[in-house]
Amino acid sequence: MLTTPFSAATGTSTVPTITGRQHSPSPETLASLITTSKNITQLLQIHAAAIRHGFHNHPAVNFKLQRSYSSFGRLDSSLALFNRTHDPNVFFYTSIIHAHAADNLHMRGIQLYIQMISQDVEPNEFTFSAVLKGCPIEPGKLLHTHVIKLGFDSNMHVRTALVDVYSRGGDLISARQLFDTMPERSLVSLTSMITGYAKHGDLAKARTLFDSIVDKDAVCWSVMIGGYAKYGKATEAITLFRKMLRSKINPKEVTLVAILSACGQIGAIESGRSVHSYIQNHKIQINVHLGSALIDMYSKCGSLEDAVNIFDNLKNRDVVTYNSMLSGYSMHGYHQEALLLFHKMHKINHIQPTAISFIGILNSCAHSGLVSIGKGIFLSMKRKHKIEPTIEHYGCVVNLLGRAGFLNHAYTLTNTMNQINIKPDPIIFGTLLDSCTLHKNIELAEKIANSLIDQNLANSGTYILLSNLYAATSNWAGVAHMRTLMKTHGVEKEPGCSSIEIDNKVHEFVAGDMNHPKSAEIYEMVAEVNGWLVGHGYRPQTEVVVQDIGERERVRSLEVHSEKLAIAFGLISTKAGSSIKIVKNLRVCLDCHEVTKLISKVTGRRIVVRDRNRFHHFVDGVCSCGDYW
Repeated sequence: MLTTPFSAATGTSTVPTITGRQHSPSPETLASLITTSKNITQLLQIHAAAIRHGFHNHPAVNFKLQRSYSSFGRLDSSLALFNRTHDPNVFFYTSIIHAHAADNLHMRGIQLYIQMISQDVEPNEFTFSAVLKGCPIEPGKLLHTHVIKLGFDSNMHVRTALVDVYSRGGDLISARQLFDTMPERSLVSLTSMITGYAKHGDLAKARTLFDSIVDKDAVCWSVMIGGYAKYGKATEAITLFRKMLRSKINPKEVTLVAILSACGQIGAIESGRSVHSYIQNHKIQINVHLGSALIDMYSKCGSLEDAVNIFDNLKNRDVVTYNSMLSGYSMHGYHQEALLLFHKMHKINHIQPTAISFIGILNSCAHSGLVSIGKGIFLSMKRKHKIEPTIEHYGCVVNLLGRAGFLNHAYTLTNTMNQINIKPDPIIFGTLLDSCTLHKNIELAEKIANSLIDQNLANSGTYILLSNLYAATSNWAGVAHMRTLMKTHGVEKEPGCSSIEIDNKVHEFVAGDMNHPKSAEIYEMVAEVNGWLVGHGYRPQTEVVVQDIGERERVRSLEVHSEKLAIAFGLISTKAGSSIKIVKNLRVCLDCHEVTKLISKVTGRRIVVRDRNRFHHFVDGVCSCGDYW
């Protein structure tokens, strides 16, 4: 007797082609009906008919049933049929292996392959294509020896599957050797090779292969765009996405998620809005994946209102959606809203927070100086939610304590981490160094920096932060020493860069930039802004200048900081009263922060600046950060 779900379908069948006859249906008729069945209910009814008429062990009927159950997502039923099959042949094995691979049960598929070999059933090219699909690289190498031994290494489908195994596993040299010696290349093999390069960051080789394809499909475009987005080549991703649309290729959901991520990386809100419009115009359902991507994009592009609107209208919100919204509130400094959402998430909607949820809420506390609340949430991770804190969570708490001035407490916490086998990394010490700079604690900063240098863990940020601290206290000998160390260790300072999007084009500026086509008009606006500032009692914060130069030169160097040039360009390129949004790759300096507050007051404009740490919303001379950043 078959177990459920087969035995559940024993009533009168509603399949007319069976029940409408007085005589038994033939196995061929049943097999045909199985193939054309449209849903699991219909398949169960046909299976019941096969049992009643004694054909449940017929090879053709059984094979069709096994394959159809898999296609309807009923792998358990498919496997039950396979296990009841006497002496299954290569087609039965290939079908069940393929079903497991489709469900990402690769190791179980390999076990079935081993079982097949042990029963002297010889695989064919389709068996290898099935068992290699999604296979990890180490068992894939062993399967490769079987492929060669049985003479299938020149088969295009098998060779393509092997290219995919090595490509996904990161052995790009072996993948390329297989690829280059293929007698003919399919679009699938080309896409597999591009995927390998894109996944592991070799975007130049990926693009060369991508450009060689004449008829690219949606998957191929998606892989290349996703590679650019993953490795921070946002402008290239956006440009390629527009080219994809011009080629009349409809993007998949994964492509839309990747391009929204790219827009968020550089704050390209106009491009992000156009993607959102594309989704709406093509009536693409905004599920939790697209919804989370839209929330993240709008948050990172400075439009928290749009992010909240997407969140509020999204049905079936999951923990990823909540995490995206928590992160949005955090980076914009909306700590009360973040705390309320975190409370609603697990208290009202009964969604268990994840490790990422705690990163979002702890960052929110750090940006707002909520030390007691942040410490309580951190302690609740393990005690209440059974989530073991990771190095990222400790980093959030170090930032929380350090920015609030509890530097020794933060430093003690880094020592405590060693006791629980979490070794503090340069990022955590960099966070603490940043706080030392903020509170001008040279003694602790030197202690941390020297320890990192001695352990060969220092990065550019280590030298820059300590150098900036020396400069802020006019210790020019210390600045010179840091520069010497940087030169000795081959460390280069990351240049400050600010960008602004105007008419779907992102314009980038560095300090003292003269390369923009409208440089003359930009500097005229800078001069006009300087006139406004004088009339409002502005005093240049020259202590942030890290060069040992005269006071006049310091003032001049402040006037041409990258964010000031970007804001000036925004002022001459947009309508009076409209908002200006800037993205800065580093922490906004004290002087630029003060100047932007005054510009927002004089012009009546809302200026939104996203720096490395958070968002600043400048309105009528006041910043949303409360001068705490």
